[in-house]
Amino acid sequence: MSAPARSATLPGDPPGGRGAVAVWSIGVAVYFVAVIFRTSLGVAGLDAADRFHVNASALSTFSILQLLVYAGMQIPVGLLVDRLGTRKVLSIGAVLFTAGQLGFAFSPSYGTALASRALLGCGDAMTFISVLRLGTRWFPARRGPLVAQLAGLVGMAGNLVSTLVLARLLHGIGWTRAFAGSALAGVVVLVLTLLFLKDHPEGHEPEPSPQRGSVYVRSQIAAAWREPGTRLGMWVHFTTQFPAMVFLLLWGLPFLVQAQGLSRATAGELLTLVVLSNMVIGLVYGQVVARHHAARLPLALGTVGATALLWAGTLAYPGAHAPMWLLVVLCAVLGACGPASMLGFDFARPANPPERQGTASGITNMGGFIASMTTLFAIGVLLDATGDDYTVAFSAVFVLQALGVGQILRLRGRAVRRERERLVASRVETVHVPAA
Repeated sequence: MSAPARSATLPGDPPGGRGAVAVWSIGVAVYFVAVIFRTSLGVAGLDAADRFHVNASALSTFSILQLLVYAGMQIPVGLLVDRLGTRKVLSIGAVLFTAGQLGFAFSPSYGTALASRALLGCGDAMTFISVLRLGTRWFPARRGPLVAQLAGLVGMAGNLVSTLVLARLLHGIGWTRAFAGSALAGVVVLVLTLLFLKDHPEGHEPEPSPQRGSVYVRSQIAAAWREPGTRLGMWVHFTTQFPAMVFLLLWGLPFLVQAQGLSRATAGELLTLVVLSNMVIGLVYGQVVARHHAARLPLALGTVGATALLWAGTLAYPGAHAPMWLLVVLCAVLGACGPASMLGFDFARPANPPERQGTASGITNMGGFIASMTTLFAIGVLLDATGDDYTVAFSAVFVLQALGVGQILRLRGRAVRRERERLVASRVETVHVPAA
């Protein structure tokens, strides 16, 4: 005799609870520190230009190289996470981004500083996918959207620390002491990871893969890419994340100071507003999607539309400078970009089985960072070519948004149909589980 399962928890789901929160918090702490290091250049961009005597294009190369390494590492890291587990990959990541931050503190030249940022990007690349996989291993599937948004929220808290604390340290104790001192946080989270982090709860060990080497790599990537949900997730991430990433990572402060005539203190407050808005909207998006799964695409496309509208209004404003109220609204709306990008993982997650989550997340996570890298480079080149015309330079945002929206609209039907088929199949399988 068979009985239907009425519980919201699927068979085989991890239990969650306090133990899950404790372990997951260690992984999130590693990601938190990685984001502080990643975004530290955003508050030090003008100082870096003076320290290394570089122009806008060369300055953008710092962030471009860091993101190039990050984006290029996503699929390899996803494969490593699926193969080695979260603890080992997070530990390696912490070692690398700590070494990169420390190297950046003592870099005597532009070349060594570039190498340090590349090392930092390599370590940073190992954190977020690991945290996502940790969440799927320790929490029930129904908690997935909220857990992912909470991870993104903690990451933005790291951005907030960078904006508020590191910026003050930089101008208070100087470049070397500020960056070297912040590197100590990397040592702390590395020790916590080695001592306390576990890949999964007892009794929930993943199935060992019989494949090895290149066969495993090819099969994992091909299987994840065949799923339209994975590709849709990548394009959602591509289209939504980069406007805020570019603004916070490098070009926001120069734009507000040089193009809008604000003081560095006021510009820093607006950057902080982006981060605070991100944290609030992330909680809202997480709760909405957890309750209404169909809201994913409207939220993503709505965020893209609002971002494009506010950027267009700011850049096309007829006065010499946009009014403060418009800049405030722009920064508040940019705060939605991070939470909207997290929706990409909510398309990729149900499209792939647990043993392929790392690879699928890696493919998805590539999207936003490729878009950010492209836009960072385009803005730097256009600023140099136009004599620092920010209106022309920031128009590159609209080109990538149009490309991404086109791909989202192309893939959405197939992804939704495929996800519905999987859901029906899982329900049928659940109904035929023998009653105890």
